[in-house]
Amino acid sequence: MSDLGEPVLGFRPDQLEGFRIGVTSDRRSADLIDAFERRGAQVLHAPTLRIANAQNDGSVIADTRAIIEDPPDVLLATTAYGIRRWFEVADAAGLGHELVDVLGRADILVRGPKARGSIRATGLDDAGMSERETTESLVDLVLAHRPEASVIAVQLHGELRPAELDRLRTAHRRVLTVEPYRWAAPDDTDERVGRMIEAICAHRLDCVTFTSAPAVHALLAAADDRGRTVELLDALHGPVLAAAVGPVTAAPLAELGVETIQPERFRMGALVRLVCEHLEQSRVMRLDTRHGRLELRGGVVEVDGRRVALAPAGLGILRSLVAAGGSVVPRERLATALPGSNDPHALEMAMSRLRQSLGTPGVIATVVKRGYRVDV
Repeated sequence: MSDLGEPVLGFRPDQLEGFRIGVTSDRRSADLIDAFERRGAQVLHAPTLRIANAQNDGSVIADTRAIIEDPPDVLLATTAYGIRRWFEVADAAGLGHELVDVLGRADILVRGPKARGSIRATGLDDAGMSERETTESLVDLVLAHRPEASVIAVQLHGELRPAELDRLRTAHRRVLTVEPYRWAAPDDTDERVGRMIEAICAHRLDCVTFTSAPAVHALLAAADDRGRTVELLDALHGPVLAAAVGPVTAAPLAELGVETIQPERFRMGALVRLVCEHLEQSRVMRLDTRHGRLELRGGVVEVDGRRVALAPAGLGILRSLVAAGGSVVPRERLATALPGSNDPHALEMAMSRLRQSLGTPGVIATVVKRGYRVDV
C-alpha cells in the first residue's frame, strides 16, 4: 500500500523523471509530494489556502452545546478532518460523551467514504452516503428521504455554499451548524503562490494538481491580483496540464473552459496514478532522427544517449519541432511557442541556446527562408 492508501501498482522510481509538477494543497500535501518525488518528478509546492483552526475553540464549543441541547434528527457529516477535529474539541471541553449520545439517536448522512470512516471511528454509524460525494447531493439526500425532520445539524467545511444551507432552512424548522475549521490565505510573507503562478505562466510546470475548489479559486484570485490571469489560463489551456481530484474541485476551472483530468475514484492515490499514466502516455514525445532517437519527457530531452534539462523557450520550440515529425515548422509558428515573447530575434537566440544544449550537431536543421525541422 502507498502512503495515500492505494495499492502501489507498477511503481517505478523513474516514472516521472523529467516532469515538473505543482501541488497546491495544504493538508496531506507531504504525502502527495512524496508520491510524485519517489517517482522522479520535480515538485513545486505552493499551498494557495491553508486549513486554519479557530484561534480559540469557543465558537465550536458553543455550537456543540447548542446541538446537544436541541438534538438533531439528522446530522450531515461533510469532511473527515472536520468530524475528527469536532470530536477532539468536544472531548477536550468535556462534551464528548454527550455529543456521542445525542448523535447516536440521529440519522447521520455522510458526504463520502472518508467522512464515513471518521464517523465510525467515534463509535457511531451512518444511515447513508451521498450519491456523488458532493455537498449538493448530500442535501438532496436529506431533502428526499427525511423531509419531515425538524432539526438538521451540519458540519460545515470550506466548500459549503450558502445556497445549500438555504435549501435546508426552507424545508426544516431549524438548521444548526458547527465549523471545526476554516480556510485561510497564506501569510503575506509567503511567496510560494507567486512563484507557482510565475512557473505556470512561463510553462515551467508540466502539471498542476488541485484537491479542493477553494484552492482553485485562491490561485485564480492570486493571479488576478498580479495581472496574470490571461497568461495563467492560456498555460492551463495547453502546455500545463490541470489535474483535479474530482468534479467539485474541477468546477471553477471548467467554468473558465479549462479541461482537467480527474480519476474515477475521488482519492489522492487515484489522482497520483492518473497523473503518472497521463504524463507518460500523452506528454512523452519520441522521434527517430538520423542522430538517434530523441525523447522529450517534460523538461528533459534525451538524444544520442544524453539527457539534458531545457529552458522553457527551448522546450517550447523543441515540442513544436518534434510534433511536426520532421516537417518544416515556419519561424512565425515557432515564435508563438516562446513564453512571453514572439519576437524573431528572441527565436534566433532561443534556437541557438537549444542547439548548444542538445550538443548533437545537425539534429535541428535550418531550412533557408522557411523555418526549421528535425533531421529525420
